[in-house]
Amino acid sequence: MHAGQRQCAEVSTSQIPDETLLGRLADYRHVREQLERSVLPLATSVDGMHFQVRASLHDLALKRGGYIVLESGTRRWLGQITDLGVQAVTADVPGSPMSATTSVLMRLAEGAGLILDPDGHSFHDASVRPADPAEVGAWFADSHPGRADLVVGELLLASGVPAALDAGGLNRHTFMCGQSGSGKTYSLGLLLERVLAETSLRIVVLDPNSDYVGLGRIRDNADSSEAEAYAHVPGGVTIWGDSSADRLLRLRFAELDPAVQAGVLDLDPIRDREEFAVLLDLLRAARPGRPLISGPEQLLASETESARRLGRRALNLGVLDWAVWSQDEPSLVDELRNPTARCTVVDLGSLGTVGEGRLVAEAVLSTLWGARHVREPCLLVIDEAHNICPAEPHDAVTALSTEQVVQVAAEGRKYGLYLLVSTQRPHKVHENVVSQCDNLLLMRMNSEADLADLSRLFSFVPPGLTAGATSFGMGQALVGGRIFPRSGYVQMGRRVTTEGGVDLPTSWADAGQRGPVGR
Repeated sequence: MHAGQRQCAEVSTSQIPDETLLGRLADYRHVREQLERSVLPLATSVDGMHFQVRASLHDLALKRGGYIVLESGTRRWLGQITDLGVQAVTADVPGSPMSATTSVLMRLAEGAGLILDPDGHSFHDASVRPADPAEVGAWFADSHPGRADLVVGELLLASGVPAALDAGGLNRHTFMCGQSGSGKTYSLGLLLERVLAETSLRIVVLDPNSDYVGLGRIRDNADSSEAEAYAHVPGGVTIWGDSSADRLLRLRFAELDPAVQAGVLDLDPIRDREEFAVLLDLLRAARPGRPLISGPEQLLASETESARRLGRRALNLGVLDWAVWSQDEPSLVDELRNPTARCTVVDLGSLGTVGEGRLVAEAVLSTLWGARHVREPCLLVIDEAHNICPAEPHDAVTALSTEQVVQVAAEGRKYGLYLLVSTQRPHKVHENVVSQCDNLLLMRMNSEADLADLSRLFSFVPPGLTAGATSFGMGQALVGGRIFPRSGYVQMGRRVTTEGGVDLPTSWADAGQRGPVGR
C-alpha cells in the first residue's frame, strides 16, 4: 500500500464525524481532479525516432494508433501513437487542506509512439495535439512510393484520408487473419478487386467456401466511377467449379504427382509396400504422353490382379465416386500450366467431398510449383489456410499440400510466387508459413494467445497496435509490412463485385417462430 494511503488507513474513521469524513473525501477528490486536469499533453524523445507522451485523462483527445503533431521550439514533427494506457502516479500537494495526507494518487494517460518524419533531433516536453486529416494526408502523399496504389478504404483515425496500400509490397508474402464476424472475407475480396483493377499481377484463388466466385460480376449498385475503373477486369476472371461456373472443376488422375496418387489411395510405402510397388510399376510402364491409366476407375478393368486390387481399394475409399475426375472435360492442371485467364478462382466449395477439396488444393499447389521456372509473377491466395497448410496435418494429401505451401513460403519469391494466406485461426496455420510473411492484415481478434503469437512473428508491427485489434469493429484492420510500411488502422471500403458465400438467415431466432418439438 502507498505511504499516503497507509496514513489514511491508520486514521480511525470511527473517531471522525461523518460530515468531516465526507468533507475530507470531497476535498481529496477535488484536489485529485484539479491535478489530473493540469497534466499537459507533452512528449519526450531521446533518439529522435520514438517518443513517450503523457496527457490528462479528462477530455483525452489522444488515441492508440492516432496521429499527432509534436512541436518544440521551431521544430515540428508528425507522430503516431502506438500504445496508450492509464498510469497512476503520486503527487505531493504542499499546503493541502487535507490534514491526513500530503500526497494524492492521480491517474493520467501515458503512451509511446513513433515519429513519422524523424530528423534525428531529440526533444523534451514537446507540445502535443491531434493531427488533422489534411496534415496526415499530406504526409502520406509525400511518402508515396511511386507504384500503383491499392485504395482499400480510409485511415480509421484520419477520416477522409485514403488507405492506399503499396502494390509493390505484394512481392512479399502476406498473412491476413480475423475472427468470425470481423469482415475478413469481405475485406479480402476488396483487396483482390484492387489488385485486379490496378495491377497486371496474375491471381490464383483457392476458394473453399465459394466466397470469391463473384469477382467477375460488378454489383448493380456499385459506385459508377469504381465500376468504370473495374470494367476491364471481369473478362479476365474465370471460375472453375460446378455446372454454374465458367469451367467444370476437373482433374486427371494420370497428371497428378505420384506422391499425390498414393495419398489419394491412402497408400503408405512401408505399410502397403506391395500395393505401393504396383502403383509405381504402373507409372513406370506408362509411355510419355500416354498414361497407362487415365483414371482410378480403369484399375478395376486392368488385366493384372494386383492392379485390380488397387482399383478395389479406390472403390472402397469412395475415390471412384468423386466427380472431380475428368473424362473429356479440360483439366484445371492444363489451365494452370498454360493460363488463359488473368484470375483463376478455384471453387473448392463446389466439390462434393472434403477429400476432393484436399486433392484439388494440392494439385494447384504442386502444379504452380512445378511451373515455377517460367518465373511469371503470380499471387496465390489461400483462404481458410488452416485447412490447407495446418500446423498438424491429419491425412497424407494435406501433409503434401502443407509441405508445398511451406516450400513456396520459403523459396517462392525468387520464382515470382507470392502467397496471400488468410485464416480465422492463426495458431492452426503452419508456423513456417506464417513466419515467412512480411505483410500483415489483422482484423478483430479477441484471443490474447493469438495476438501474442502474432506480435512475436510480426515484430515489425508495434505490439501496442496489435493489442488494439480486440476493439476493432466490422471491417476495421491493422495493416503493416511492405504494403503499408507505417503500420496503421484502416477502415475497409466498399466492394465493387458481388459476394459469393452468404450467411444463413436467422429467422429461426425471431420472436414467435417456435416450431414443433422434435421426436
